[in-house]
Amino acid sequence: MKNRKIRRTLRKFTAAALCGVLAAALLAGCGKKADPQEGPYAQTQGEEAADTLAEDTAAGKAEETPAETAAAADTAAVQETQEKADEPKADAPKADGPLFVKSEGVMTYGEYTAAPLTGEVVVETFIQAKQALVEGRASLYTQDPDGGYFLYAAPMTQEEYDQLEPGMKIRVSGTKSEYSRETEILDADIEILDGTWLAEPVDVTDLLSSKELIHYQNRLVTFTGMKVEPAAEDSKEAFLYKWDGSGKEGDDLYFNVSADGAVYQFTVETMLCDQTTDIYKAVQNLKIGDVVDMEGYLYWYLGPSPHIISLTVKD
Repeated sequence: MKNRKIRRTLRKFTAAALCGVLAAALLAGCGKKADPQEGPYAQTQGEEAADTLAEDTAAGKAEETPAETAAAADTAAVQETQEKADEPKADAPKADGPLFVKSEGVMTYGEYTAAPLTGEVVVETFIQAKQALVEGRASLYTQDPDGGYFLYAAPMTQEEYDQLEPGMKIRVSGTKSEYSRETEILDADIEILDGTWLAEPVDVTDLLSSKELIHYQNRLVTFTGMKVEPAAEDSKEAFLYKWDGSGKEGDDLYFNVSADGAVYQFTVETMLCDQTTDIYKAVQNLKIGDVVDMEGYLYWYLGPSPHIISLTVKD
């Protein structure tokens, strides 16, 4: 999504090499400015080895936020089943209704989270948002009442892509992978099923500094009452084009917001919301000090790196 493009390049490795130099000049995301080995997203030596395997699998993915200055997510938490599903709207299908019954051979969300990396997975889920089709590959945010599933670079034709709509129920077969703590399904084969369901967003503002936040990875969430901070240290700008400010209009937007004294970097991913969308224009109009409510998908890059789809400035 916003931190990556479907066209995979080696620029990530260049960005990583520069990260140490840039760390002091940036207000890093994930609520941390210092040692990434501290706090709720700290990684262990064993987890570093797992990262190496995951990055080898995902070699060549495109530009990411320089979140080496941020705290890494707790991989053990990724393996836990989410403690409870969100309460659906009164007029929505119940989570235990026939629409949500898994077919034979299909994993529950808990089984999916417990499955090993690089293994084959089969899930039934509902499309929530789709990205642009590039060179026959597309990525999708999907969700069921128990959790989110990010489909990365699923092969499909333009005709197949055009058939996909938010809410559609789909069966997905692919390979479980992890890239910088973002859990995803690679090379997904997608089958459209009967039934539709759209998730209601969940407010996770109070969980930003907690390990519990990982349970909401790739889900539709909201953040409320957050304050817009300078996009970079000593900057008078509220956003950057690209993470380092080297871009131009039409590139991803990066902006910093704070809650309880911690600063987080959020993104508008142009493959999800391009420069013609309301959210793109809203971020361009932000001012330092604005207090905002936001909605988006909880993407992960070493720590929370939300892809924002709507924003309201509070009076």
